[in-house]
Amino acid sequence: MNTQWLAGFPVFRLISLVVAIVLIASFIPQSESQSIMPEAAAQSPEDAAAVFKVSAGAVRPAASAASFARISSSKQSSVIPASQPQSKPKEASKVIYLTFDDGPSKWTDDVLAILKKADVPATFFVLGEQAKRFPEIINRINEAGHAIGNHTYNHKYDELYASFGVFWSQIKETEEVLRNITGKRPPLVRAPGGTYGHFDAAYFQLLEQGGYKVFDWNLDSGDSKRKGVPASEIIQNATPPKPGDSVTLLMHDGAGHEETVKALPKIIDYYKSLGYEFRAITPEVPPIQFAVSPKMKNSKRPQPSSDWVQAHIVPNAELFGPGEPLYVEAGGLETKLAAGEYELRDGQFRVPLRAVMERLGAEVSWNGLEKSAVATWGDTRIIVSSADGTIVVEAPGESEKRYAASLEWRNGLLWLPLRTLLEVTGHDIMSVTANTEERRVRAS
Repeated sequence: MNTQWLAGFPVFRLISLVVAIVLIASFIPQSESQSIMPEAAAQSPEDAAAVFKVSAGAVRPAASAASFARISSSKQSSVIPASQPQSKPKEASKVIYLTFDDGPSKWTDDVLAILKKADVPATFFVLGEQAKRFPEIINRINEAGHAIGNHTYNHKYDELYASFGVFWSQIKETEEVLRNITGKRPPLVRAPGGTYGHFDAAYFQLLEQGGYKVFDWNLDSGDSKRKGVPASEIIQNATPPKPGDSVTLLMHDGAGHEETVKALPKIIDYYKSLGYEFRAITPEVPPIQFAVSPKMKNSKRPQPSSDWVQAHIVPNAELFGPGEPLYVEAGGLETKLAAGEYELRDGQFRVPLRAVMERLGAEVSWNGLEKSAVATWGDTRIIVSSADGTIVVEAPGESEKRYAASLEWRNGLLWLPLRTLLEVTGHDIMSVTANTEERRVRAS
């Protein structure tokens, strides 16, 4: 360094220069110096596989969508000049979705134990009748953080694929079973046997319109091709030399699939050795869907009417979309109905009888043949009959009271005006309020 210029430089000026530098440095905000440090950006699902095999050896294109990345902090982007190139967050180049159908069963707990030990997530497409039989296993699946999907109620092809209305009713029945266990409604759906050869275009369209996401697969473990498929064969089917960048693997945890349990650890080890990231399916994952088979394009199955679609399909989508919840206060208790669990029609809130009464502490019994219900709320009995549109109220020490009501049987539920339900049970409405966050009805 050349220091000859310092020899003639006045001392007082040198001291002043040093002081000025120190003062300027002290005024640089600490937060600004920290804000330019890059933050970790979230990763998004990879594209679905482009091609996959379906039954009869056909090759069908899979649905796909471009992956995306988001900046995790707006502050970060504000301090980086637009002209400066930004590095993209590292994304998983290979992803696998382990899926299990037909459960829960006694083998599901073994599957959960293996997944926990390996520290990987999975997706369980469950049957309603099995979920009803083993609710504690459904809770364990949910509490472990795995995804739960809807696999219809009884898996009977001749019923499910006779008409869309039957398929829809089984989806809704299973959905209610799962909601009663977990408090959540699964939007994920897998058709028994897969959609190929079973779905026509209407099945896909109406389920999507109703808010559901239908998922097939692009790799079959073959564990249900016949009874007693050995673990060695399952492993061979599930671990091809070049699996593809995005794998949705079909397996089963229903009765008779103990060999799948034996095969699972080696399947997981194989994909870990290849650097795959394990994920559970979410509604945001681009779905793999089989194409409509030629025979189903000319299907003569009955199609639902436009009135049926408007009554059942259109309102259902609100169950899975944004919307204001409805809070009902009555008898010192409060319950919440999510968007889609109630509807506002002709200036009236309409609600499902069972959901409201049970959440307010009543016991409800049903007679499906007569389409009627009996609700016991304290010492009061409420008999609701959709056949003749009447509500009968029986209370100790009082004469029977009969009311005419606008009742509607829909999706296995009995719907009626909320005002009617509250007033016949002795709860007069005191106020009704609404804002951008909630709707609320207060009754005595």
